[in-house]
Amino acid sequence: MGSDNVFERLWKQELSVRKLVLDGKRDPEEVSSILQMIIAGKKIVEEVPNLSDWPLFYKEVFGLDLDFSKVVIPERKPGFTRLLVLAQGMTPQRLFDKCKELFPSWKYTEDNLDKVITSDRTAKDGPYAIWVRDRQEADEENKNLSADDLAKRGIPGITLEERLLYELKFFKETGKHLDVSNYTLCSGSRFSDGHVPDAYWSGDRLRVYWNYTNNHYDYLRARSVVS
Repeated sequence: MGSDNVFERLWKQELSVRKLVLDGKRDPEEVSSILQMIIAGKKIVEEVPNLSDWPLFYKEVFGLDLDFSKVVIPERKPGFTRLLVLAQGMTPQRLFDKCKELFPSWKYTEDNLDKVITSDRTAKDGPYAIWVRDRQEADEENKNLSADDLAKRGIPGITLEERLLYELKFFKETGKHLDVSNYTLCSGSRFSDGHVPDAYWSGDRLRVYWNYTNNHYDYLRARSVVS
């Protein structure tokens, strides 16, 4: 196609992209990110899942030598660009204890979390990977949605252990913490009494608390997952 048609092609492509976003077929944040890369003059390449930093993370943080070459990576959906890899044996209590070792952390119960938490996904029998949105704050798309609402809509949410792992990974990468303005509703997990755990940074520490399954607030937001 001749260069004299390039502006016509750009115009048609722009309209197509707008329609995809408006129809909900492409994530607006992902499109905005790609456009910003173009504006900044950065090279755009197809993202290939990279597991190489996860063995380094587990070696540095837990002192473990692990091989994730056989971990199945789920197909990524638009907007889900953060890969989390749960190593075998990464339980809620183990992850909370590591958080507490690295920075002030508090949980509302004195019970061992492994005894009072059940989750939709666990690393009890082997490692697994999920995709989440790469954000410091929990998903705005899920604000004001309770765990009951999310279940009715078929929206899978992050578990407590996945949220604690994300906290550790984010802290090691940036020295900062997740959810300094909002709470992550860990809708993929339940306490033994049926309540839903949440996690957030408040003041000077990580806090793990709970909500009823029908609690919904603007600041209480599940993180959707692709598994």
